[in-house]
This record gives sequence, structure tokens and C-alpha cells, in this order.
Amino acid sequence: MSERDEAEGLQRRTLLVVLALNAALFVGLGIGGLLADSSALLANALDNASDSAVYLISFLAVGRAVIWKTRAARVSGILLLVFAGGVLLDVLRRTLMGTEPVGWTMMGLAVVAAIVNLVCLQLIRRQRSDDVNMKAAETFSFNDFASNVGSIDDCGLVLWLDQTWPDLVVGVLVAGIAVKGGVDILRDAARAKNQETGR
Repeated sequence: MSERDEAEGLQRRTLLVVLALNAALFVGLGIGGLLADSSALLANALDNASDSAVYLISFLAVGRAVIWKTRAARVSGILLLVFAGGVLLDVLRRTLMGTEPVGWTMMGLAVVAAIVNLVCLQLIRRQRSDDVNMKAAETFSFNDFASNVGSIDDCGLVLWLDQTWPDLVVGVLVAGIAVKGGVDILRDAARAKNQETGR
């Protein structure tokens, strides 16, 4: 087996592991977000759902031509921007209709999600790959971890202040992180395409 085949096999295994972890988080955070009436948890659940799709796309892109990889990365970036729009709409709905997030439920799930996403981030970073789809996967994992840390801070404020506005603020911040990540992925995809065209 060549060094390239070995590297691609390791990438596939890593992506399958993080795909399974994010799918599990999507289910857990989604149920928890509904039960706790939390924008932050629902935002993180949707983020993990979009991540699962991105990891699947990245998995399918391993070993394929650069043009296929750049198209896959472009889809990943667009998904992240769509996710950001969905989170902002949910925050707007909850602002208008009211929300009463349950702090302890949020705190427990946010801590679990942060640990899982940190594991995913470390697994992907070990690959040390310049592949545009692996970079997209790393961006998604970093966004997830940052969102989870924000949710933990949010939980503390909700419990301390007994107010709902920190949950809504974190939802907006998560959306902002997602927008930046989506734009970065689209730029990386365009740069990779231009480099390949230049060759």
C-alpha cells in the first residue's frame, strides 16, 4: 500500500468516527433543546446535523479529483451559511414568542457536546492534511467546539441571572461563527480550484 493510500484510508476512518459522533450529538442535543426550550442547544443540534452532512461529503471526496473535492467543499460552505440563517430565524422566533430555557439541562448537554467536539477536532487535526475537505471538516469541528463553550457560558448566565436573553445572545454568536466558517470554506474551495486551474 502506498503512503497516499494509507493516508486516505486514515482520513476515511477519521471522518467516519466524527460522522458517527456528530450524528449522535445531533439527536441528543435536539431532544435536549426541545425539552429545555433552548435556542443555544437547538442551534448546536442543527450545527451537528450540518456537520454530519459535511463529514459524509468529505468522506466521499477522499481520493477523488480536485474538482470533485472543491465542489464538495463548496457544498459544505453553503450548508454552514444555511445553518446560520436557520439559527437566526429561530432566535427571532423565540425573541418574539418568548422562551424559558432550562439552565441545568443546557449545562450538562453543552459540556458533553464540548468534550465530544474537542475529540473530533483533535482527530481531524492529527491528519495534518492540506486537503480542502479536511480543512472544511476542521472548520466545522472548531465551530462546534467554540459554540459549545459559548453554550456553557450561556448556561452559567441563565442560571445566575435567571434571564433568557443570554441564550438568545449565544444563538446569535453561534450563527456569526457559522457565517465566518462558511465564508472561509468557500474561499478555500475557490483557492484550491484556482491553484488546480493554474497548473
